Formats: sequence, C-alpha cells, structure tokens
Amino acid sequence: MNQHRKLIRMGIMLITLLFANAVFAASADKINREANKALGVFKEDVNGAQVFLDQAAGYLVFPRVIKVGIGVGAETGEGVLRVGGQSVAYYRTTSGSIGLQLGAQSKSIVIAFMTKDSLQRFRDSSGWKVGVDGSIALIDLGGGKTIDSNNVRDPVVGFIFGSKGLMYNLTLEGSKFSKLDKS
Repeated sequence: MNQHRKLIRMGIMLITLLFANAVFAASADKINREANKALGVFKEDVNGAQVFLDQAAGYLVFPRVIKVGIGVGAETGEGVLRVGGQSVAYYRTTSGSIGLQLGAQSKSIVIAFMTKDSLQRFRDSSGWKVGVDGSIALIDLGGGKTIDSNNVRDPVVGFIFGSKGLMYNLTLEGSKFSKLDKS
C-alpha cells in the first residue's frame, strides 16, 4: 500500500509540474513562431501537406504537447487556430488519464477542419471536447506518404507527429480545447 501512495504522490507532482506550464503561458508571438516550425516539419515529412492545409477551412497547430504519466497521466499544450493562413485565435489542449502508464512524451498536433461548418462549430464552442462535441479522424502517415482531400473525407482530421519520449499514445479522445486570451 505504501508503494501505491508513493506512486500517486509522484504522479501528482509530475502533473503539477506539467500544469505549471499554464502559469508561464507562451506569448502569441512565441506560439506563432513554434507553430511555423511545426508546420515546416509537417510539410517536409508529408507530401501534399501544403495543398491539404490550403484546402482546409482552418487548422489548429499545437507545436508542443507534453504528456506525463505515473499511474495518473496529464497532457497539455498551447496552439493557434489559423484561417486563410492567418492566426485568428489561441487554444490550450488538455486531457487526463488513469491507468498503467509511466513516462513522458512530447509531440506536435495539427487538426484540420475540412468544412466551414466543422470549423464554425469548433469556434462557437466554449470548450470543445473530442468524442463529446466532435470527433477527429486521425491520419496515420509514415514519412514520404501523401495526403490530399481525395483520400481524406472526414470533416475534422488530426495528425500527430514528431513524437519524442518514452510514452506513445496515438489518440486525441477525451482531449479538450479551450480558447485562450492572448490579446
């Protein structure tokens, strides 16, 4: 039982450190610079990425999402919503999990809204949660593969890439996106 309490305490400490990121939130300028870098990697690794993003009604870019877990897991990151290639709003993604997990991971996420309707529903929400307010079709692409709107027909499409760390989880289920005030 003592080992179990120790594990829980360590998990709480890691989660506290992870969410301390909210106190030191990035500026809009920094988020935009990091998003540009993440999009550069995305476009370099995936053929057709630029054309695909140009066809999207809008897209969210989370350049760095960090997940930490020891029995209890938490994930957070800040990103930008771009419409017509312009930054229009800033968001935080958060999620939590309980279960067998140990480690840390950093990844980038791009979520493309392929229809004006799906983009508007997202923008009109006060806190959009995957699996409740909408679903995201995750596209599994290895390096050198091609995407285009002919082979992706879902209204909201997500890409997870650049995963680094000891923990790997290709899901956005349960993730919540909350608008940030970066004015």
